[in-house]
Amino acid sequence: METEQTFPLNETLRSIEQRRSVRVFLDQPVPQECIRAVLRAANQAPSAHNQQSWRFIVVSGGKKDELARLVSARAGNFSRPATALLRMAARSIDSAPVVIAVANTGQLIAHGTELFKVGAEEAHDFFRTMEIQNSAAAAENLLVAATSLGLATVWLGILYLIKDEVLHFLGEPKGEFMAVIPIGYAARMSSGPAKVPLEQVVRRLQ
Repeated sequence: METEQTFPLNETLRSIEQRRSVRVFLDQPVPQECIRAVLRAANQAPSAHNQQSWRFIVVSGGKKDELARLVSARAGNFSRPATALLRMAARSIDSAPVVIAVANTGQLIAHGTELFKVGAEEAHDFFRTMEIQNSAAAAENLLVAATSLGLATVWLGILYLIKDEVLHFLGEPKGEFMAVIPIGYAARMSSGPAKVPLEQVVRRLQ
């Protein structure tokens, strides 16, 4: 049976271990060099055929406030649990000094058949999945990079419920939507939820 952490953590592994979802932020601006650093980390993610089918939209100031109001206004249109999560998301957007959205460009869906020679009947789901994988990898890079710089983040997955409105607000075409990530300095940190032990999620085939 393997034991947890059998070797010293290096800087990268330590950042992964320390990453937390933080929903309340200090009223403190994030230096532009930090924003650029996390964006560069996101852009270094692997992608299918190196297509980099993502776009990063940095939202701050009045536009960030508008986004928070949009989410809050739409929250009441859903069931009670979703409404509560959307309102929480709106508060996180409002309290963070900056928000970074990750959206898929649709380039793989549009041109993937030329690159991969996949039949038209299976192409859409094939390339849609690839675009999601690409952008999810970029978003995770962003989260870990932010942690390494002493910044806090939260991936607001609940906004998928209103993805078309969010994409329209961001000036992006309708399509697969990945993440809206408030970023800033944590007003308070939590220990984070307990993770399932590795032995429950790892299978070995030899």
